[in-house]
Amino acid sequence: MNPAAAISNNLLTAAFESQASDIHFYPFQDHTNVYFRIHGKRIFYKRLISAKYQLLLTYYKFTSGMDIGEIRKPQNGTITHQESNQMYSLRLSTLPVNLMESLAIRILPQEENLSLDQLFLFPNQLNKLKEWITNQAGIVLFTGPTGSGKTTTMYSLLQTILSEKSYQTITLEDPIEKEMDDILQVQINEKAGITYQSGLKAALRHDPDIIMIGEIRDKATAEFAFDASLTGHLVLSTLHAKNASGTVHRLLEMGLKQTDLQQSLIAVAALQLLPIQINETTKRRAAILELLEGKRLEKTIQGVDDKTENAFYSFDHLRKKAYAYGYISEEIYKNS
Repeated sequence: MNPAAAISNNLLTAAFESQASDIHFYPFQDHTNVYFRIHGKRIFYKRLISAKYQLLLTYYKFTSGMDIGEIRKPQNGTITHQESNQMYSLRLSTLPVNLMESLAIRILPQEENLSLDQLFLFPNQLNKLKEWITNQAGIVLFTGPTGSGKTTTMYSLLQTILSEKSYQTITLEDPIEKEMDDILQVQINEKAGITYQSGLKAALRHDPDIIMIGEIRDKATAEFAFDASLTGHLVLSTLHAKNASGTVHRLLEMGLKQTDLQQSLIAVAALQLLPIQINETTKRRAAILELLEGKRLEKTIQGVDDKTENAFYSFDHLRKKAYAYGYISEEIYKNS
């Protein structure tokens, strides 16, 4: 085994054993600091001398299909890695900093150990999501910051619904985070002319029942997604927004009309991950959700501030409930 591959294997094994979701390489002139993100917290792992980091960086760029000679522009790539009986997809991203390059690796397990029930802290919220995806047409949006579990939730819901009924399901993703059976997965490749828009147009010709769009990034994709939902398709997608009501404001700021939202938007689920403690030890993370639907969604689209609770529970309320039940520590409750 070459030296770079040996360094990589040791590093990845440590990350997997720590249940890290990300690895960050922070380069300085004479060394590079390596950090793991574990249960949402960035933790220092070790220091590498510059020569080892450069060796590792070149190895990762080569194996993930990046241009080794390009150091002035950000690049992205993916690697699949087998560890024991578990397969991982690694999403790599470089960023030029001070005549050097930093590297970030997102770790995506391909065989999920957690069941759908374990992904959510409160089971009634999962039941609501399952109810939403029984709609034959319309759009359901999952929102939250990067790494909040949006795509994992969509995958799990799709797997659940497809285990019960046969639907023609097509996903458009950049990149494909997890390979799934019985689903047509399209890799967005803008260099090759496969954009979200062109991919969506082609997908509609395949007579889909459900379309999953990895992320709504701009007005054009948003408009196309909403148009697709109006023509008898159930569309699932993600958007970056702070909370449920912020999602509606973001869509309106993109230029979508209120009438489009009123006709197509079934509901919004904003996700936030909390580190769950069992016997004062953090075991895993589980999601709490702000769920926006029905009359409250209608009022939000109209710009009306609904002060009544109407069974709407904010992140603040849900964190308070999680703390009261002993799921999270006082520190997490106060600082999240």
